[in-house]
Amino acid sequence: MAILHPFRAVRPVPESAREVACVPYDVISAEEAFRLSEGLPLSFLHVIRPEIDCAPGTDEHDDTVYAKGAENLRAFVEGPHTVQEDRPSVYLYRLVMDGREQTGLFGCVAVDDYDRDVILKHEKTRVEKEDDRTRHILEQRAHAEPVMLTFRDDPTVSRLMRACSESAPLYDFTAADGIRHTVWKFADTTDLVEAFSRIDRLYVADGHHRCKAASRAAAVLADAGDPSSEARYFPAVLFPMGMMRIMAYNRIVRRVPQGTGALRRELESRFGLEVDVSATPTRKGSVSVYLEGRWYGLELPPSTRSTPADSLDVSRLTEHVLEPLLGIVDPRTDRTIDFVGGIRGTAELERLVDSGKAELAISMVPTGIDELLAVSDAGQLMPPKSTWFEPKLRSGLLVHLF
Repeated sequence: MAILHPFRAVRPVPESAREVACVPYDVISAEEAFRLSEGLPLSFLHVIRPEIDCAPGTDEHDDTVYAKGAENLRAFVEGPHTVQEDRPSVYLYRLVMDGREQTGLFGCVAVDDYDRDVILKHEKTRVEKEDDRTRHILEQRAHAEPVMLTFRDDPTVSRLMRACSESAPLYDFTAADGIRHTVWKFADTTDLVEAFSRIDRLYVADGHHRCKAASRAAAVLADAGDPSSEARYFPAVLFPMGMMRIMAYNRIVRRVPQGTGALRRELESRFGLEVDVSATPTRKGSVSVYLEGRWYGLELPPSTRSTPADSLDVSRLTEHVLEPLLGIVDPRTDRTIDFVGGIRGTAELERLVDSGKAELAISMVPTGIDELLAVSDAGQLMPPKSTWFEPKLRSGLLVHLF
C-alpha cells in the first residue's frame, strides 16, 4: 500500500510566491531559464538551473554549477522571503489552465515504494539525466522539485480534498503564462494519510528522472551511514486519474538520410499518403507528417507484436516508419530524432522544418491514460517521450529538505 508522508516544507511567504514559482527544470533550456529569470532575483530557477548564475558558456554539469545550486538553495532557505513549517503537513495544489481545473495532493512519497514498484514507472530513464539530478539532490541536501504522480480516484480521498479546499489558501496567484496556482494546507493529516494507505498503486506521470535520482541519492546516503530518515522520502503532487490531461508528444527528424522527396515516395508506397491534411490527427493510429512545406496523413499498421506497449502509436511509429525508413532503432539515444511537447503546438513543428533545423515533423495523437495504466500494470516501459502532461507544476512553492 502507498505511503503519503507529511513534511516540513520550506516555502515562500505569500507575497513572494508568484516571483519565486517557476517552471520545472526539464521543460526549458539554459538559455530559456536565463531569459525567464532576468529581473527576478527570487526566481527558483536560480536553484534548479544554477548555470544561469555561472560564467557564460559554463557546462551545466560543471562542478561549479552544482556548488552554485547548493549555495542558491541555502540563500533561499535562510532569506527573508521564505519560512519553514513548524510541523509536517500535506498540501492541496490546484492548477487551472484554460478554464480546466486539476487538483492534487502535495506531500512526500517513499523511496521504498518506488523501489518495490508500488510506484509504477512507464518510461526508461537516461543515466546522464539521473546522474545530474542525483548530484543536485546530494549537493543541496534537498529535493527541490516535486514529481507528478497519479492514482485511481478514491471517494474518501476526494472528500478530504474537497474539505481542505474550503479553507483559506496559502497561495493563490496567476503565473505569467496564464495558469492559476492555488495551494492550501491540511490542518490535520491523520485521516488523509490513513485513507491514502489503502491505495495500492501509484503511477509516475511526469518526473521519472527525479524519482530515480531520489532513489539513488537515498542509497548513497544509506551506504555512507547518513542517519537522515527524510532522505527516504521525496515530494510529489498526486492527482486522481479523472483529473489528468495528456497532450501529444510530437517528433522531429533533423536529417532524412535518403532525402525528403525519396522519403515521401516511400511513405506513399507503403501507406498511401493523404495530402494537405490537418496538422493535428484525431484518431488512434493516425499521424500527420510535415515535409517539404505540406502536411500529409497516414495510417499506421497494427503492431506485429502483442504487448500493451507495442500497441501504442509511438511504438507503431518506430516499428513501421522510424526504424525501417529512417534507421532510427532507438529513439531514446539516436540524436537524429528530437521531441516537441504538445503544448508548443504544430506551428512549432512547421517552424523547425521551415527554418531548416529539421527536415521532417510528425504530429501524434496523445497517449491515453488507460494506455499508460495498461503498460505500467503489465510491468512494461513506454518508448521515450510518450506522454506530455499539462499543466506543469511550478517549482519553489514547497521544498523538501533533509
